Amino acid sequence: MESKIAFLENAWYVAALSTELGAEALFHRKILDVNVLIYRKQDGTPVALRDRCPHRFAPLHMGKRVGDDVVCQYHGLRFDCSGKCKHSPHGNGQIPKASDVRSFPLVERDGFLWIWPGDPALAEASSIPDCSEYSRSPKSAVAHVYMHNTCNYELLADNIMDLTHIDHLHGPLINTGGKLSPLIPNVTEVDGKVVIRWDWLAEPAMPLLGEHLAEPKAPAKMFFEVVWHAPAVMRLRVGAVQGSDDFVKDGVVLFDYHIMTPESAMSTHYFFASTRNYLTDDAAYNEGKMQGMLGAFTLEDKPMIEAQQAEMGTHDLWALKPVLLSSDAGAIRVRRVLKAMIEAEQGARLRAVS
Repeated sequence: MESKIAFLENAWYVAALSTELGAEALFHRKILDVNVLIYRKQDGTPVALRDRCPHRFAPLHMGKRVGDDVVCQYHGLRFDCSGKCKHSPHGNGQIPKASDVRSFPLVERDGFLWIWPGDPALAEASSIPDCSEYSRSPKSAVAHVYMHNTCNYELLADNIMDLTHIDHLHGPLINTGGKLSPLIPNVTEVDGKVVIRWDWLAEPAMPLLGEHLAEPKAPAKMFFEVVWHAPAVMRLRVGAVQGSDDFVKDGVVLFDYHIMTPESAMSTHYFFASTRNYLTDDAAYNEGKMQGMLGAFTLEDKPMIEAQQAEMGTHDLWALKPVLLSSDAGAIRVRRVLKAMIEAEQGARLRAVS
């Protein structure tokens, strides 16, 4: 995939939520600075093509469907779902060389459409991050949302890898009462994943979880854990428990995914999904909880991070020589791991052509 800045290309990114893609729609989205057309075949299988006709570069999403094919609205070239040009209405109908459109590996799983922008020969579905909590949970306990952000995707990843901002930025629904900032988080790296965790005694637990404990106003053990997968897929768990150390069995736990897909150097597609181990059959609670969490992000995180980006004026954090705090340990580790992966990928590409 062409790109103006260095993105990790040989990786799975979320291109869209399953719910964003209708049965007949020609959906389009820019991913890693490249416009991509996504649609479902008549059997429901999603496919992804470069959203650009090779003739005069008209966007294919402005064309029309003919069965599983797409016809360019500008001059009528017709492409099948693999990107092969199969019909030209011009002259004797001969199809010029280099008329095919690039296709991308695309897999629908757990409510997400995962796209592989790099070398298709390296795309293995087994390496898609495991979000199967959402497929195992009842629909009344699952929600997926999409948000657009005017900032670099790594700033959004930093925000999740350093949850001490909750002490200061967020309102009472998820506020942690100043408990996180003094803690030194535990940061580990396992099989290319970065894991960060905070454990503390909340007095009381944050209202989002505390109201579902036996004694909502009493102290509770709490934890946050974030597992980062390259390039920007983060599994966040938050739990509260009283009278036990087993959060999942005896406590209340949220299972969230925060997934960032670069649109460009300065804009990002943000996909968020959530499920839980309590009130799993209560669809009304599910909707209210999701609206509350979405409101916290759109009214608190999003304006701050977009203002941060506007003030930085560049996607390069290190060029500005930021002051570092103990809470930055996870975000710094993620940035270093990702940078090494991008450099290794670029090096391999250069060796292949030399």
